[in-house]
Amino acid sequence: MKRGLFFLLAFVLFLSATYAFAEDDCGDCDRSLAPRLWVPDGDPAIDRLPLKSSKADIVIDGPIARVTVTQRYGNAGQRPINARYVFPGSTRAAVQGLTMKIGPRTIRAKIKEKEEAKKIFEAAKQEGKHAALLDQKRPNVFMMDVANIMPSDEVELTLQYSELLVPDQGVYELVYPTVVGPRYGGDPVALARDAEWVANPYVKDKADGGNSALVETGIQVHLASPIPVSDLRSVQHKIATNWLDDTRVEVGLDASERDAGNRDFILRFRLQGEQINSGLMTYEWNGEHYFLIMAQPPKRVAAEQVMKREYLFVVDVSGSMHGFPLDTAREVMFELLSKLRPEESFNILFFSGGSTVLSPSPLPATPANLQRAMDMMKAYDGGGGTELVPALKTAFGMPRTPDAARSIAVVTDGYISAEREAYDLIRRNLNATNLFAFGIGSSVNRYLIESMAHAGEGEPFVITGSNEAAGVGERFRRYVEAPLMSRIKAQGKGVELYDMEPAEIPVMLAERPIVVFGKYRQAQAGAAIELTGATAQDDYRASLSLADEGRRNPAELLPILWARQRLMRLSDRQGNDAELNRDAIVDLGLRYSLLTQYTSFVAVDETVVNHDAGATDVKQPLPLPQGVSELALARPVPEPELGWLMLLLIGLFSGECLIRRRDHGRR
Repeated sequence: MKRGLFFLLAFVLFLSATYAFAEDDCGDCDRSLAPRLWVPDGDPAIDRLPLKSSKADIVIDGPIARVTVTQRYGNAGQRPINARYVFPGSTRAAVQGLTMKIGPRTIRAKIKEKEEAKKIFEAAKQEGKHAALLDQKRPNVFMMDVANIMPSDEVELTLQYSELLVPDQGVYELVYPTVVGPRYGGDPVALARDAEWVANPYVKDKADGGNSALVETGIQVHLASPIPVSDLRSVQHKIATNWLDDTRVEVGLDASERDAGNRDFILRFRLQGEQINSGLMTYEWNGEHYFLIMAQPPKRVAAEQVMKREYLFVVDVSGSMHGFPLDTAREVMFELLSKLRPEESFNILFFSGGSTVLSPSPLPATPANLQRAMDMMKAYDGGGGTELVPALKTAFGMPRTPDAARSIAVVTDGYISAEREAYDLIRRNLNATNLFAFGIGSSVNRYLIESMAHAGEGEPFVITGSNEAAGVGERFRRYVEAPLMSRIKAQGKGVELYDMEPAEIPVMLAERPIVVFGKYRQAQAGAAIELTGATAQDDYRASLSLADEGRRNPAELLPILWARQRLMRLSDRQGNDAELNRDAIVDLGLRYSLLTQYTSFVAVDETVVNHDAGATDVKQPLPLPQGVSELALARPVPEPELGWLMLLLIGLFSGECLIRRRDHGRR
């Protein structure tokens, strides 16, 4: 009994501290821990925007993108400031460097284990030194802390990362995220774990004076290819292009883009028409030989026989989906439902704080049932929290059609903080079910969307607006019905291959190249790497000779990209099991100078500038992603709920006292 009371007391105190933290910090927080604009004891006119500009310089050389992000902080106030800024990155980014420039001095950050880096930063902060700390909160969410920005100081932080661009059906896509959407934190455990970054303030609207236009956003892309570039377009921004020739082009934001920092920058293009740029790249580093294969897959052929199928759609109707995202989700659902056949069955689970189902059991996909589904979809306007994990538990437990292969399609913006809990659950419930994830919105949580799809052995889709909804149903059907290739293997011929990522290549659903990173040794004359697989018509075989290996500039990034691929397996998509791989993750981070969940970059200028060692903590407010309603910022849990917990604690304590008195009397 004492032990139970102890844990209950600890839980109540934890909740008390959590809500006290939220109220003390912002005065207008929400259940998602995303407060409105807030500066403690600050002058809103001068203290709330230490970040002056954020600019990205992106070089795309073949299939590899190198991104340099420069953030400039300035203090226009009258007192020292410690600034915190939460910002996004690509889900595939290998973050490999950070430098800090203050006046004429440039300091290169060092990679350290996270706790050691934090201690170094806090010590420098207390000693009144300029310092910067870069942490990874999610593979696509980073947090920058900058200490002791003095009045009139200008601090420039430069972040470098690289990523591999993999085409889908011949289309290459560069995604440069510009804003982190608000996260719903319904789970108290996840809430406590993520409160440090999830509680970042969001501006209410332009009248608040804090829209993204106040932070200058710049994007410049330099694209170079060994073969002609075609069909270049930006999905969500107006761009200005300068073609140097048919293989080289410079891309920037159009002068009319005044508010570019509230949605993902997405650039799409093709190389040599419909063909995929296949090939082999190698590089030697620290005595090891690294390779990267990108091999063109066979053409998709329709399966002669398709299994009987059932579809379960799990649709987000929470507050963050209100308006534009939910309107787009309706169009996506119409596309998906319209592709169902009468002999197939389906059901829909709508979720926000709770969940509602279209039918207790799957329905045949008749016109009448499809119309009933769309009518129910139209009835939702968006409101409440985003309880995705409970919704997935309900979905996996729902009745299913016997002898039918079930596919689950999740439609959401992904604004939750419990990503790992979600795909842990998916991995435990695969059985005969695969899962496809549809991200809806201008700045979706791609980490969640991609990870859920990979955990569910399906495919991720991101739909930024209604103009992209058309055709998504047909793409979905193609992936579900006819797997492109299975039993894929990479083997060395006259060479030993090892440390390959992925070690096991899954069934290929999409028409994107086979991508394999790895290392090789003991290469003989005429050595080659062979890829084999089975298709619906024939066996597949591709051979790439090491004698024809690529020697172009981006090859120098292969060790870092290989390490990032391994991190994805050990960390990003391992859910709560990632802790088991902690030592391996730390070793990769330190050896390859990479940001991970257990390693951080820290930079310290040894000159003491703040002799009083006192500074005001300021959190850089973020804009809401374009099209996301303020309903994404839910209201706080009412105070009486905490009161009821306290009454329960008092009641249990009183009950224990009575029991002890009774037992004492019996003695």
